[in-house]
Amino acid sequence: MQSSNHRLRDMEQHHPLLSASGDVETGSLGAGVMVGGPHSGHTVGNRTLWFIQDSCGMVCATMTWFLVLYAEFVVNFVMLLPAKNFWYSLLNGATFNSLAVLALASHMRTMLTDPGAVPKGNATKEYMESLQLKPGEVIYKCPKCCSIKPERAHHCSICKRCIRKMDHHCPWVNNCVGEKNQRFFVLFTMYIALISAHALALSGIHFFTCIKVQWNECSEFSPGVSVLLLIFLCLEAVLFLTFTAVMFGTQIHSICNDETEIERLKNEKPTWERRVRWDGMKAVFGGPPSLLWCNPFTGLRLRRLLLLTHGRRGGSEFSV
Repeated sequence: MQSSNHRLRDMEQHHPLLSASGDVETGSLGAGVMVGGPHSGHTVGNRTLWFIQDSCGMVCATMTWFLVLYAEFVVNFVMLLPAKNFWYSLLNGATFNSLAVLALASHMRTMLTDPGAVPKGNATKEYMESLQLKPGEVIYKCPKCCSIKPERAHHCSICKRCIRKMDHHCPWVNNCVGEKNQRFFVLFTMYIALISAHALALSGIHFFTCIKVQWNECSEFSPGVSVLLLIFLCLEAVLFLTFTAVMFGTQIHSICNDETEIERLKNEKPTWERRVRWDGMKAVFGGPPSLLWCNPFTGLRLRRLLLLTHGRRGGSEFSV
């Protein structure tokens, strides 16, 4: 016979009783609940800028920015600015630099956005009573972060939190990819793949153009330095294009099948109503298909960002 009271089990598996939509939002359990958890940064009131203080992740994130900026340097100063065709330089420069800005913005949004962390330490008697569970119903508690695990949540050992719809932890963005930042991660992989392909194309055009004339006329750098810079750029572009194109494809496949990478690897049987294909894309990117899907600045509130970074109040709030 089932007990007249609800039961609480310490397990690592999720349970379909608590869904992401029905779960308590981060920070709604009272003052002092931190959005970013123990690894967070600057605090303003009850808000905390989400940032994971992981050494490996911070090094990888810094390397990502360095490699993108290196590509910008080679494309602009070695290939485009010395080019004799003004419109060729202008159009390719505007395209490449715009894509690079979008890629870095997507990286920042992925890294600094709460991926869907479950409130830490919410497995209290008071909170359990507020759920108004039916007799015999079972909910699961994560023994590592002492939180009640909603459906499809998994614990991240690096973030030290349970993350809703956790796909994986990516060191290159120094964050988990989860329910709230997956769209920005998809945009990051897409834009990195695009600028990598563009850099490869520009490198090929530049190389064959310089073969026909003197290398000194192609660049302000010496021929040896120019060749080395182009070789490193091509190697970087090939590696980044391969990695991000594959990752972009797997993310789109996961979204269209409404199945995270962890769920696929664990071969978990779906206990939720799947939103497949366009329904899944709309759920992740928000709304019907539009150019806003490609905009990493969507939903960014500048006033809130200033409050989180500088602790200032006042002024108008601007959102995209």
